[in-house]
Amino acid sequence: MDVEKYPRTEIIVLYLKRWHVETDINVIKTIMKMDMLRCKSPAMVRKEIPINFLVYNLIRSLMGRAAKHVDKDPREISFKAAQDTLVSFLQMLLGAMGESLETKVINMLEIIGQHIVGNRSGRSEPRVVKKRPKPHKKLQHPRSQARRLKRYQGK
Repeated sequence: MDVEKYPRTEIIVLYLKRWHVETDINVIKTIMKMDMLRCKSPAMVRKEIPINFLVYNLIRSLMGRAAKHVDKDPREISFKAAQDTLVSFLQMLLGAMGESLETKVINMLEIIGQHIVGNRSGRSEPRVVKKRPKPHKKLQHPRSQARRLKRYQGK
């Protein structure tokens, strides 16, 4: 509560940085579809999570290069558009070499740099859960077995 030790402007800057962290986590969960992990064993989940973070950081790095190329701030570039552009360029990049590769990378950076997000200053979102419970029971057995069990008969 000490105004001299914690100036108001520094608290505001920290809050805005915190907002970026929350939106980044949201991107990881929604756009990268990490809200539901696909692996079934704990060992594979321990591998799946760092791989997703690696891919996220690689895309962010690509966005940084694109932002520098088009003289924008990396936060102004759309993560989803960068991800989609990288996926669409992937086969071309894998088959290219030398100057051809460099030309394709520059083309990709220019395309990524064109996808600018709108002004989101002071943005605030309510803390609520959007997903609603489903009216159906969870399938917790193989379908062949579930067809025989009473709990799945809907009676």
